[in-house]
Amino acid sequence: MQQQMHALSNAARGINTPNDEAAKAQSSQEMAKTVTHDEHNDNVGAFANMLKDAFENVNLLQNDSSNKQTKFDLGDRSVTLSDVMLASQKASISFEATLQIRNKMLEAYKTVSQMQV
Repeated sequence: MQQQMHALSNAARGINTPNDEAAKAQSSQEMAKTVTHDEHNDNVGAFANMLKDAFENVNLLQNDSSNKQTKFDLGDRSVTLSDVMLASQKASISFEATLQIRNKMLEAYKTVSQMQV
């Protein structure tokens, strides 16, 4: 299933791989087969790693903004006011985006948890 996802992703980007022909040849019945437990754990792990990387990126942007602001306040001439403001806005936007993603994930979790089985 992951190979199919990668093949579709590559096809969307216009990248041809040898597995493209094999992916196209698979029947719709094979595409609909259930995901094994190991594949599910791999997907969960990949999603967890993606979230971890995103949070680390937000943290790095916030630290960079703080460092630039401190350097500017101390009179370091290598840091301009525009550098400080750009870093501050990047950190702010990434944090707001992270909050929105968190809110959407919580909303989705609540919706799924309220579903009747």
